[in-house]
Amino acid sequence: MPLPFSLKPLLLGGALTLLAGCQAMNPAAELRGTGDLGVVVERATGSLALVDTSEREIIDRVEGLGDLSHASVKFSRDARYAFVFGRDGGLTKVDLLTGEIVERVIQSGNSIGGAISQDGNYVAVANYEPGGVKVFASDDLELIADIPATYENASGETERSKTVGLVDAPGNTFVVSLFEAGEIWTLDMATDDPKVQRYQEVGEMPYDALISPSGRYYIAGLFGEDGLALLDMWHPEAGVKRILPDYGRGEKRLPVYKMPHLEGWALAGDQAFFPAVGRHEVLVADTGDWSLIERIPVQGQPVFVMSRPDERQVWVSFAHPKNDVVQVIDTQSHEVVKTLAAGDSILHMEFTPRGEHVWISARDSDHVKVYDTETFEELATLPAESPSGIFFTDRAHRIGL
Repeated sequence: MPLPFSLKPLLLGGALTLLAGCQAMNPAAELRGTGDLGVVVERATGSLALVDTSEREIIDRVEGLGDLSHASVKFSRDARYAFVFGRDGGLTKVDLLTGEIVERVIQSGNSIGGAISQDGNYVAVANYEPGGVKVFASDDLELIADIPATYENASGETERSKTVGLVDAPGNTFVVSLFEAGEIWTLDMATDDPKVQRYQEVGEMPYDALISPSGRYYIAGLFGEDGLALLDMWHPEAGVKRILPDYGRGEKRLPVYKMPHLEGWALAGDQAFFPAVGRHEVLVADTGDWSLIERIPVQGQPVFVMSRPDERQVWVSFAHPKNDVVQVIDTQSHEVVKTLAAGDSILHMEFTPRGEHVWISARDSDHVKVYDTETFEELATLPAESPSGIFFTDRAHRIGL
């Protein structure tokens, strides 16, 4: 039976009073969304700066996260929790609304990143030492599976390989590359007992990898040779094939001061933009057949090559010693249209979900700068302690990020 109109304000007022009482007891329970939140890794202090991307400000800090010298972050399905993968093997679950550590485990001696499964139930970590992948329950970080990355070396001895390029894929699958082994593995997490599929002899020293936004193509960069290794997740029975082979044939490779990162690759229509290892170039490939279209000259060795969400621009950061600027490439003309001096030792970039702004971390300048991506106007400078990775919560709903 419908309530009399005169009673509705009384009931509503009571509910609001109860809510206000709960918030008074716990100020952190103030209602807000997480869609415009993010974190900046402060590697010098082992902390996270929690940021509001709409207000362009730091709203909180979380300390006690260990060695964050090469840290990465993933987000829970509901975008409330951040999972921080530290270089010291630490895996930490952080509540973005309360600014508190929920759970923390030291799960290895040296780890390099991780991923969240499609259903949000599993957190996987790629480890250098000991080499392998560990899988944890996302709610309480209970260990679910320990998968050593074993392989047979040239002498017939069994060794363990560093694991890199760990990403999530559709079907509750993880994909990972083995550096020394030259292999790619898929881990089917349909159950708590993962099924492992190995692809061997994919290329020399896969050092990092990415997966396309659709989850179809897993591509590993090869440090030991020119080219990349591609696994079509729609047709895994076809195995791994090489793409962009010998893109530097006949040229002398420059010393590599920092390995490129493929996670932030740039996809624009039917083109893919990649950093070239040991060269001052951004490579452009046709995603139809993965042939090389063009090599775009840039001012240094590219580290991150990232597409603005509308795919109209590609932003490029660089390795030492020319790492005090970023360059912007027009994806139609393939020309560098802007160079921005954002600070000393630029390490990472992150676009707001719809791409109107970009945040750039400058480690040695101890700040993060925010720019308008259309006008290139500087909008804010935020102080941070040796900032490196920047991660926004919209990644929670994107494959591979």
